[in-house]
Amino acid sequence: MTRVTADVTFLRGYNQALVMAVGRTARTFERSTVVEATGLTPQAVSKVIARLIADGLIRPAGVRRPGIGKPAVVYALVPDSRYAIGAHVARRTLRLVLVDLAGTVHHSAVSPLPRDFTPEQLLDALSVGIDTMAGIGDLRSRLTGLGIGMIGPLDHANGLVRDAHGLRHWHDVPLREIAEKHLGLPVHLDKDVTAGITAEAWRHGATFGDAALIMVESGIGGGFWLGGAAHRGAHTNAGEFGHTVVDLTGPRCVCGRHGCLEIVHHRAAEAGDIAHAARVLAVGVVNLLQTLDLAHVVLAGADLLRHSQTYLAAVTEAVGADARRADWLSTTVALSSLGADVIAAGAAMQVLDQHYGIPELAHPLIVGS
Repeated sequence: MTRVTADVTFLRGYNQALVMAVGRTARTFERSTVVEATGLTPQAVSKVIARLIADGLIRPAGVRRPGIGKPAVVYALVPDSRYAIGAHVARRTLRLVLVDLAGTVHHSAVSPLPRDFTPEQLLDALSVGIDTMAGIGDLRSRLTGLGIGMIGPLDHANGLVRDAHGLRHWHDVPLREIAEKHLGLPVHLDKDVTAGITAEAWRHGATFGDAALIMVESGIGGGFWLGGAAHRGAHTNAGEFGHTVVDLTGPRCVCGRHGCLEIVHHRAAEAGDIAHAARVLAVGVVNLLQTLDLAHVVLAGADLLRHSQTYLAAVTEAVGADARRADWLSTTVALSSLGADVIAAGAAMQVLDQHYGIPELAHPLIVGS
């Protein structure tokens, strides 16, 4: 078996991310807590903790005195040591949120976007919104970057928006590159639904298994969390859930096909039949479960949240009715824990994760033969 050696920088970042993950999920922790949770040696944990204290990311938070043995130093994450701004770019609005290192949303603001907006108009709106948000408490020095959750299709790996559905001015736009130049900040670009499912995974922690976030907001998309990570697909364009066909003779969709879930759903919603629109979405969700066998389905999006109980009831009923073996094929259905902020918050968390999360290897790390 070929052995791939990880370099020291990767291992240092990986170990730091493990300690940070413990800090995010535990109010306070000790060195022994990290050793038990991560499998790192006590010496390695001590080195990582020392670096994180020097960087201001964690701090000593007292001493625990056991009945027997030496006192143990207790540590805590410093949430306000770093922040990120997340942006949710929809067809009608721009939502910005400010998120701290623990993943807490501190501020949220929504502004309208011009009809069929251009890249330049979006960048101007981002610039104004970021200046306002970063000015709250003078956070520029602690601002890690900007995460953008954007309408697809897009190429996450190369930072390109490719012909965003319903927007004429977005053909192969290098949004990540031009946003970094325009805003003077590191920028992370991802599909809106992928950002959203990342937020849910951050908040639920290790209990969050294979899952999907279904968003209904001017369009319909699906973000996937599979095997403990966001699933983007071979071309980083997974998530076009709304453009799966449910009616072969249905109306023409913005994507050019006929009878897509999105257009069939939207026609019902526009006619005022929200109950039928919810049932259409529920059919799509059941099809998705038959394909991916998910443990969790999270419902989100401004249009859905306006009728949240109708959608929740329809999807829950459809999932329950379709379960062939309810004793072992079970899926929980819930509304997003972050409401309308979930996409923007997830985009901000992705920025923080880039800097303080598990780094990616170009090749697998093999620790044994």
